[in-house]
Amino acid sequence: MTEDILLTQIDARGVATLTLNRPSVHNAFNDDLIARIDDAFTKLGADPKVRVIILTGNGKSFCAGADLNWMNAMVGSSEAENVADATRLSDMFYKIYSCPKPTIAKVQGAALAGGVGLISVCDMAISVENAKFGITEVKLGVIPANIALYLLPRIGIKAMQYYGMTGLIFTALEALKINLIDEVTPVDGLDGSITTIVNAFLDAAPQAVTECKKLIQYLAGGALINENRLETAKWLARVRISDEAQGLMNAFLKNRSAS
Repeated sequence: MTEDILLTQIDARGVATLTLNRPSVHNAFNDDLIARIDDAFTKLGADPKVRVIILTGNGKSFCAGADLNWMNAMVGSSEAENVADATRLSDMFYKIYSCPKPTIAKVQGAALAGGVGLISVCDMAISVENAKFGITEVKLGVIPANIALYLLPRIGIKAMQYYGMTGLIFTALEALKINLIDEVTPVDGLDGSITTIVNAFLDAAPQAVTECKKLIQYLAGGALINENRLETAKWLARVRISDEAQGLMNAFLKNRSAS
């Protein structure tokens, strides 16, 4: 039986939990998972019974970003094919960002590259204290084009320069300092912290929460994010097919196979 790559649970209170379920590859996303996440947020966002959506991962990592085998295949594709692929990724991030329901990233482990992007498109994030983070795209010759739309307003220009241009790994405490996450908790305190926020949402008027979310995004330039999504997808596609990106990703995959 094929393992379900995205688990969905909705409890009696209307709290939906989406769990990335590719632990063997650190919950990295490929075409299938991207489509599943997009579809899940479409359905949950439209479901009147759903009040809150929690996004988390199964295993020791929250999400390691894009599956390198999938990315490497796209490097060998044409620029037009890469634009289409990068646009699907962009659509997924925007679907989470624009979901009318409040969203919480429950970060139970490491988040890298697109995994940091998943955090940035959620309304809030709580992380265990031993999690590691990294905007690591430049290490493989690509750029955080799709996620920069959301990361830049969240963590600011200086943090984006420091971590986005270097690819350095940082701690949960640093992630808290730069506003990537909202709370750091011991591993055994993660569920309790999530419950506190969930209960706050359940105690609030659901339509008011939705309208407040729309208001915040409007004032924070949400329309500009939507306008720039295609251009950033094209930018990512162009860099992906460069000789540098192709060489680095091929080398990484060969080294990993040898290991």
